[in-house]
Amino acid sequence: MSYNVTLIPGDGIGPEVTEATRRVLDATGLEFNWEVKNAGGEELERSGSLLPEGTLESVRRNKVAIKGPITTPIGKGFRSINVALRQSLDLYSCVRPCKFYKGVNSRYDSVDLVFVRENMEDLYAGVEYRENQPETKRLITEMKKDFGSKLRDDMALSIKTASAYGTRRIVKYAFEYARDNNRRKVTVVHKANIMKFTDGLFLDTAREISKEYPDIEFSEVIVDAITMHLVQYPEDYDVLVLPNLYGDILSDLGAGLIGGPGMAPGGNIGDEFAVFEATHGSAPQIAGQNIANPLAMILSGLMMLRHLREFDAAKRLEKAIAAVIEEGNKVTIDMKHDRNAHDAVGTQEAADAIIGKLQTL
Repeated sequence: MSYNVTLIPGDGIGPEVTEATRRVLDATGLEFNWEVKNAGGEELERSGSLLPEGTLESVRRNKVAIKGPITTPIGKGFRSINVALRQSLDLYSCVRPCKFYKGVNSRYDSVDLVFVRENMEDLYAGVEYRENQPETKRLITEMKKDFGSKLRDDMALSIKTASAYGTRRIVKYAFEYARDNNRRKVTVVHKANIMKFTDGLFLDTAREISKEYPDIEFSEVIVDAITMHLVQYPEDYDVLVLPNLYGDILSDLGAGLIGGPGMAPGGNIGDEFAVFEATHGSAPQIAGQNIANPLAMILSGLMMLRHLREFDAAKRLEKAIAAVIEEGNKVTIDMKHDRNAHDAVGTQEAADAIIGKLQTL
């Protein structure tokens, strides 16, 4: 069987790590028809559009995409191209596995977490009001009727949103993910003790849905407490489901537990479409030097294989990745325990090492 996949190289180091990933995925023996489309700052210079409609049409047609990191120019176009992509395709679930592999330079050696972050609502919904604008002042005047002098006239406002619909589908996604991937536990992260209506809705919905999954352990924890818990004993957690902002922050904490952003893959998944991407930035300062770590992007490709239900290929690829990391010879400089090491390899050479392992499995 062959798969039509949209390939978005991105900006900065994006084309390098994307090419490395494409070669590794081709080496699994599966057949991919790559439809290359562009987005980002470099595409803006080429075509005048940060996110061309043709790129979105390609993802809609192919249902699956893998993309490199993208630069959103400051002061131009979307607040975030990634956010625009998620909203345009209703990619409501951001899945970020954080798994330790032997050989990675980390303070921890037993981390295996999956962050399931709601992608469409919360403070990232984009409902904001600039200070001292007429519409802001009108809103403050109306709100003062309920909250009185607690509101200052010179405030800027961001509206935190949570809907029963959006909350229910992300929590169900987390439980279904846990069941499909033989995970033991789902933990809902919230601040419902303070934000009783938005986070309260999130928590109450999670409690209700957990009853539909008696085979999966359920727990709940306040967001500030879990930041401490994850540092102290991350092995106590498994799948975590979180509102948008908490998910953004805590998934980066999770990446820190397993060696950094170079080891942190991600997938943005909806009911119809899925876009897989490394969670790190475009790092333009090292673009074109063949020194970027491709592992986060390759691990995102591994997620894509599982999404396509190519479990045998995914299993072989993960074994190959793990073997290269554990041996520690054919890895980029950021993966070396001694950052002054002289035997680090480049982006494409790291991909070659994984391809070589795949050929032996």
